[in-house]
Amino acid sequence: MTARPARSPVPPAVDVVADSLRAELDAARARRGSAVGPVRVLDVGGGSGAWAVPLAADGCDVTVVDSSANALAVLRSRARDAGVGERVRALQADVDALAEVTDGLHADLVLGHGLLEYVDDPAAAVRSLAGATAPGGLVSLLVANRYAAVLARVVSGRVGEARRMLADPAGRWGAADQLLRRMDTAEVTALVEQESALTLERVQGHRVLADLVPEHAPDAGSPGDLVALEELASTTPPLRDLASRIHVLARRGADSPVA
Repeated sequence: MTARPARSPVPPAVDVVADSLRAELDAARARRGSAVGPVRVLDVGGGSGAWAVPLAADGCDVTVVDSSANALAVLRSRARDAGVGERVRALQADVDALAEVTDGLHADLVLGHGLLEYVDDPAAAVRSLAGATAPGGLVSLLVANRYAAVLARVVSGRVGEARRMLADPAGRWGAADQLLRRMDTAEVTALVEQESALTLERVQGHRVLADLVPEHAPDAGSPGDLVALEELASTTPPLRDLASRIHVLARRGADSPVA
């Protein structure tokens, strides 16, 4: 995997992705029962722990697999500072070595956030994520949206980059682009649908409208209005399909055998 820039968590008040993951944790706890132990989370490409540390603080056992030793060092430090160092395991590897480095772990929740943009073979990456998911567990994919990136460049006056990005099959603006690809909703859902172990459960946009509201808007309404607007827009095409990132949730069948 290509080295990725650090990612920052978004404000939870308007974060439909975090809301979806919290709901899944509740469902996973109900499935497992209190006697079985904590929910197991696998975060592939999890970098410095933007998702892993909060999940560990919520009581999960989290394994992070990332190719960057520097990002994993930051992860360990953040986990210690948050008092959850014993709940976070950091492993340096690429997604294609997932089964070997995790000792055959099958997690209740598997994250591939900001992963498919950097791997050489997205279909193989989805297959590896599915293979690391426990029967009945969930795979969460979060992918940079090519159309949102085109619009962002037009708004900032970088019209040439926008044209190249829209014309390029991988959604890249040139050889210096740090991402190997950007996807649209159809491309991401097709990757999931071709993986026989997974069933597509939900497609939503992440940060559809929230970032467009001016900081001092005269009629912005209450914070609750923004939350409600973002939740509605996140599942309403075509607004959903113009979101900064596309969030896809896919379930591994409860009867699906594990390797």
